This record gives sequence, C-alpha cells and structure tokens, in this order.
Amino acid sequence: MDIFFRRKRALKTLLSLSLVFASLLMIQKFKLVDNSIKDDMEVKRMEDAGWCGPECDFYKGKGLLKSSLGNYSPPVLGDDLDAPRVKMSNATLATWDVHVMNCSEYSAVRKNDWFRRLDPRFHQFVLHRHCRYFPMLINHPDKCRNGDVHLLMVVKSVIEQHDRREAVRNTWGREQAIDGKRIKTLFLLGSPTNGKDTKNLQKLIEYEDIIYGDILQWDFMDTFFNLTLKEVNFLKWFDIHCSSAKFIFKGDDDVFVNTKNLLELISFKTEDRKVLNLFVGDTISKAIPIRNHQSKYYIPKELFDKPYPPYVGGGGFLMSSQLAQRLFVVSEDLELYPIDDVFLGMCLQKLHLTPEMHIGFRTFGIMKRRVSPMNREPCFFKNLIVVHKLSPQELFRMWSVVENKELVCAKNTAP
Repeated sequence: MDIFFRRKRALKTLLSLSLVFASLLMIQKFKLVDNSIKDDMEVKRMEDAGWCGPECDFYKGKGLLKSSLGNYSPPVLGDDLDAPRVKMSNATLATWDVHVMNCSEYSAVRKNDWFRRLDPRFHQFVLHRHCRYFPMLINHPDKCRNGDVHLLMVVKSVIEQHDRREAVRNTWGREQAIDGKRIKTLFLLGSPTNGKDTKNLQKLIEYEDIIYGDILQWDFMDTFFNLTLKEVNFLKWFDIHCSSAKFIFKGDDDVFVNTKNLLELISFKTEDRKVLNLFVGDTISKAIPIRNHQSKYYIPKELFDKPYPPYVGGGGFLMSSQLAQRLFVVSEDLELYPIDDVFLGMCLQKLHLTPEMHIGFRTFGIMKRRVSPMNREPCFFKNLIVVHKLSPQELFRMWSVVENKELVCAKNTAP
C-alpha cells in the first residue's frame, strides 16, 4: 500500500512539472506575439512622424507572393498577425535586400524546339531558373558580428531531419573554440514542399531556432533541383554578413567530420600560404552528365551536353573566405544548374581554378562498396577528415569511439 501512495505522489509531481513546462511555452509565445504587435505600433508611429525611411518596409514584413519555386511564407509564432515576418536576431538589422518574390515563369522559352523535347521533369526548373534570390524566413545576420570566427560550419538540411541536426550539434558541429580558434555552425533550409503539413513544420523549425539560433531559411521549396538555390543564396548571405570568417566547411547533415583534423589541414594551408584559392575536397574529374532516366542525377542532352568541369562531392568540402566571395561574384553571371556540386565546379572554372583533391575527404564512403567492414572502422575515422554517410545513431556512436582517448590505432592508419 505504501508503494502505491509513493507512486501516486510521483505521478502528481510529474504532472505538475508538465503543466509548468507547458505554461512557460505559452508565456514565451504570448511574449513573441506581444513584441510583434509593439513593433507594428512603433512602425506606424514612425511613419506618422514622417522620419521612417526604408526600414519601415522591412519592419512591416511585406507579404510574400507565391511562385512555383516558393511557398507563401507561413506565419511565425502568433498566427493572428496579418503579415508574415522574417525572424531576425535582435542584435543587428539585416541588410538582406530580397523581401518580396514574384517569380513568374520565363514563358518565351516555351517556343524553343529544345524545350519541347526536354524531359517534363525539368520544365519548371528551366522556366524559373532566372529566379535566383529569395526572401529569408529565418536569419541570423549577427552570427559573425564579433569578427572572431575562424571556421564556419555550414550544413545543408531539410526541416524534417531534426534528428540529423541534433546529432551534428552534439558532435562535429558543436560551437566551440579549439586552441583559441572559434567555430560557428549554421544549417541551411528551404521551406516545406507541397503536400506536407507546412504550417506545423514551419512552427517546429522556428521553435528549434529559438532554442539553438543556428538556422538560415529561405522561402523556396526544399527540393533536389533547388539545392543550387541554397548555394547561391548562402554565398550572397556570406558576402553580406559573414565575410570576416576565415574558412568555410560546407557539408551535408549525414557526414562525419573530424574537426581536429580539419583544423590541422587549415593550419597547414595557412603556413604554406595556400589560402587565397583554397577549395579542397573529394574531387571528381572528367565526369559527364548521367543519361540514365532512373538516376537522381539524370541530365537530358537538351539541358547540358558537354563534359563537366572538375568539381567536388557535395558531402563536404573546405574553402577560404576570400574564394567564397569571388565565387559569389562569378556565380551571378552563370545560369543555375540543377546539380549544386557541378554548379560550384562551373563557378571555379570561370575563375580558372581547379578544386584540390584530398584523400581525407571520403564523400562516397571509406570504401565505395558500402557493405565493407572498413566503412565502420574507427581508426580510419580518426585519421580522415570527412566520411559520408552515417545515420544520426551511427554518427553519435562513431564520434564517441573516435573521441575516446583510450582508442589506440597504428600510426598512419589509412584505407
């Protein structure tokens, strides 16, 4: 009987804690709504006073028009507000200059014979590839404000892959300083694709960002063909807000990164004065477009009928800040291409540069035969820089093993 009452008291305690937690969440939500309403009143006051300039347009949170690549911007916390808003960090007023997107199709291309022969899967991409920059739904313009970021970890993700982002945050993407070198992390996202629970997914990602403050999100649909939009929108964002960061690692949310080895590589390149044109990864040379209709990377002849320039596997690569800024400039003069890795190769070609091959980047796995036991050998991970690909559970497990000081490996272990 005594056991029964103890259980009952424990159950009441848990219930009380749950109610307290729920109340705190609701208070936070009401505060955000209240702050937004106050912002609207302040803008109205400034307009009436006649001294509000371009900032008024930004604060008003202009409505975003729907295009075939983007969605209506779902409202942020507090649905009752009339206009969608960009979520901003408080410290800095953003200078991202795209607040409204009216991306109508370039209909003249429909008259071309090659377009009529083109696989219908690529029609929307071709009709809208002139639409390059999109409004931001979540922004952190102050991420590099202090000017002390040595390495910016930039991770491509989609809203539903919260478990992958959580694994990255708790392993190689942890924001920290190693030997005085500051590391910051950002996740790049688009908006949910049609047919998904768009409104709730958007609220979930906004709650996640309130907790971690490490998400950049644009108002275009998160699809495979739109990965190139993540490249060009990030390059523009970096040029505006984060050019003081010295190096960028850019990768997927399902890779393993040995952070210490990555920093060692940066140190070697810095000592050798090979930073200006630094672009290192798992380089692919002499590749040609894939014509297999079943392949994810299929490209029809009507779209591209030449060999690809050298490019790196997008699972993970390293580049310098100086090169990233030049890539942004040349990217603006190139037509968007549906494969983001190849598009960056085209940008490098425009600069008369070739990406550097490094055996520490294994974006196709340690051994291309995925069933090989070597793909899960901790000592290989300890001596490599990037390995693709791992599930969140595998990443946690491998990280804990590799970081264990008791792990003993033969010198220069390499597959």
